[in-house]
Amino acid sequence: MRIFLTGATGFIGSRIVPQLLAAGHQVLGMTRSDSGAAWLRENGAEAHRATLEDVDSIRAGAANAEAVIHTAFDHDFSNFVANCEKDRRVIAALGSVLKGSNRPLLITSGTGLGQANHGELAREDVVNFAHPNPRVASEQEGQAQLDAGVNVSVVRLPQVHDTKKQGLITPFIEISREKGLVGYLGDGSNRWPAAHVDDVALLYRLAVERAEAGARYNAVAEEGVAVREIADVLGAGLNLPVKSLTPEEAQAHFGWLGMFAGLDLSASSQLTRERLGWNPVGPSLLEDLRHMDYAAVAA
Repeated sequence: MRIFLTGATGFIGSRIVPQLLAAGHQVLGMTRSDSGAAWLRENGAEAHRATLEDVDSIRAGAANAEAVIHTAFDHDFSNFVANCEKDRRVIAALGSVLKGSNRPLLITSGTGLGQANHGELAREDVVNFAHPNPRVASEQEGQAQLDAGVNVSVVRLPQVHDTKKQGLITPFIEISREKGLVGYLGDGSNRWPAAHVDDVALLYRLAVERAEAGARYNAVAEEGVAVREIADVLGAGLNLPVKSLTPEEAQAHFGWLGMFAGLDLSASSQLTRERLGWNPVGPSLLEDLRHMDYAAVAA
């Protein structure tokens, strides 16, 4: 297939590109920069210049494809709600091009949307549009496009990691360095799911090839890693004290990250594995955190 990939030079997208090419697909990768376009061409893909604000150019990219994978997202979490609404508009634009065909649109969301109630294991067969995560906007628009006849499916992300980036844990590290301590809420028993970035990239390929309208996939290798365990490893790597925080202290400490700090976001990928034959093999989250070069992160 000729696949239009948004976010093609991003953390996950740059791992999806070789996955797709190795499987015999053509890739039209969306990028914002000259350097990104050069990287795509050097790696055997075509480049399409666009930003998330340029929905006309995004539509043009989708019009020239047999399938679309949408991974691009504005990760300025200080404007998280606004950026989730921006994602809603991009999904609507992509859907407007694909409507009336069976060309698949694979979008991205978060595993929390599969939690029926706080603290319950998130599942692929649950869609909680009342979840407090503003990323609900992505799945709301995905559902609207599905209802309009677009072949939409969803990959829900946990903390996606390697030894350089780890989802929300990357800003967690920056905050810890700034505050001079690694904090966690209460006893730190709340859990965050995780998966290595290469396993996640494989999942995107398997999902777009299956092209099952309405399917939701949890890109989860580890159902839940306790935040206290994460904090202990970060404390050792950063050479900082590790401290339990009250809810009031946590809000002041974490800032915007406080909306996630105390959430128990454990998630299952049982149905994903059964449907796609996906078997993650990458290192665990704590392994990657232990092998990270913390001095390089500070640079």
